[in-house]
Amino acid sequence: MKPFYITTTLPYVNAKPHIGFAMELIRADVIARAKKISGQEVFFNTGTDEHGTKIHRKAKELNIDTQTYVDGAAQKFKDLISMLGISPDINFIRTTDVHHIVAAQAFWLLVKKNGFIYKKNYSVKYCVGCELEKTESELVEGRCPLHPLTELEIIQEENYFFKFSEFQKPLLELYKNNPDFVFPHSRLNEIRAFVERGLEDFSISRLATKMPWGVAVPDDADHVMYVWFDALVDYISAIDWPTKQDVFKKWWVESGGVVQYCGKDNLRQQAAMWQAMLMAAGLTPSKAIVVDGFITGDGGIKMSKSLGNTIDPKDLVSEYSADAVRYFMTRELSPFEDSPFTPEKFKEAYNANLANGIGNLTSRIMKMASTHISTPVKISAKPFPAEYHASIEAYDLQKASDVIWKHITELDQRIQQEKPFSLVKEDLEKGKVIITELVQGLSWVADMLRPFMPTTSEAVLACIAKNEMPATPLFLRK
Repeated sequence: MKPFYITTTLPYVNAKPHIGFAMELIRADVIARAKKISGQEVFFNTGTDEHGTKIHRKAKELNIDTQTYVDGAAQKFKDLISMLGISPDINFIRTTDVHHIVAAQAFWLLVKKNGFIYKKNYSVKYCVGCELEKTESELVEGRCPLHPLTELEIIQEENYFFKFSEFQKPLLELYKNNPDFVFPHSRLNEIRAFVERGLEDFSISRLATKMPWGVAVPDDADHVMYVWFDALVDYISAIDWPTKQDVFKKWWVESGGVVQYCGKDNLRQQAAMWQAMLMAAGLTPSKAIVVDGFITGDGGIKMSKSLGNTIDPKDLVSEYSADAVRYFMTRELSPFEDSPFTPEKFKEAYNANLANGIGNLTSRIMKMASTHISTPVKISAKPFPAEYHASIEAYDLQKASDVIWKHITELDQRIQQEKPFSLVKEDLEKGKVIITELVQGLSWVADMLRPFMPTTSEAVLACIAKNEMPATPLFLRK
């Protein structure tokens, strides 16, 4: 089987981790785990984006050295790995890592050598929140709609530019030849429409005297790289480009490219800008871009660091568990569209589908098994439903989760209808047959849960192997 490479975006470290990135990290982890279970070799990448204006200003605001600030901030994101039950072998890259800086500079020189970088004077409106230039058509009442509380800045200086305008036709060909390049397909239509309207070259440097916190332009000490140009290179620096071509070839060429998870506000950067940059360097495009919707709060307002209305995932894990958070992010929220989050909604889903769902089902089945069957039930391998596999391949984790919960419901209904707990008193052997089949069904459910809720899956399978009830309920009702 081909190797498989998947990555999250690299979150900005100008604020502590929030629930939106936790969702992205969990979803990418589910895909990575599912691929490993299927037998594929997987490279799973995440990390932190640590350069740019917002970072520099945040450190100055706190009156600390910028490197000291990003070191502490990056550790908070790294702590998410164990906190959220993420695969422990995940790669964690920082854009301040020496090997990434070397790769970003090598990438710059290659793109410049190929004729796609030039210098000019310009004036533009700039959103520090997005770290992106803004045209008048993108503004609402003169402000960026994603960061309405942040004043736009006017940049007037000599910068280096990337010839984005030359990639309209190649990008449209990429989208045409790869109908599954962006998930969901509505986002592919969106980025196609953006490219069809025409592309403008964009600035890829800043004067070091104005913004010193960035990767130095390799052949011009007066400039540092624009943060997006630097950060996007992490997808190849993470797999040792350009120093270890055999490693890069394995994870980029033989795998068919990287699968990139991102939020919908990253669509342009991931599906157009980065793909054009790869083409400019003579490298093949990414394999697929998977685009999450936003998590919204009360009134449908996007949760964001700039608005200060985010939820700390650490608080949810502390109260409910990592697997409960993983469940909510994959089943209760839409895989691609905006979804509301409230503490009340989380608690309701937890009680209904975890405490009273898989938790209660496990206790009921294993109580009957441990009471009436003397040895552990023999478990035979059983293929998963086709819909389960197809949903994971389409990155629709909600639909895959629904398949699992459909079988949880069916097992629960069978207990209600056939009442094996009573039947064993009248016909022990017949009752034992039903209990055995229930245990086998529970094992099947636990196997399907492995990518989604690894700790819960392991706990259920351990109970089955030992033929005993859970020592404590898997999920305590809140």
